[in-house]
Amino acid sequence: MSGSASPGPTSCSGCGRTPRADEPIAAGGVPWTWSTAREGDRVTVLCDACAREHARSIEAKLDAEWW
Repeated sequence: MSGSASPGPTSCSGCGRTPRADEPIAAGGVPWTWSTAREGDRVTVLCDACAREHARSIEAKLDAEWW
């Protein structure tokens, strides 16, 4: 999405959910509670529920030495 004012899609890349009408939208076009990541030209947007689920999955795979 090079050259676009928006950082990515306005739906969750994990579950496809779109922002609710009552969710405050940040300047980038996604709700404040959502997570946005960029890898090269690819933008991934995760809703708050998918972001929490993904973070817990990553944490579960870390070696005990990390903690």
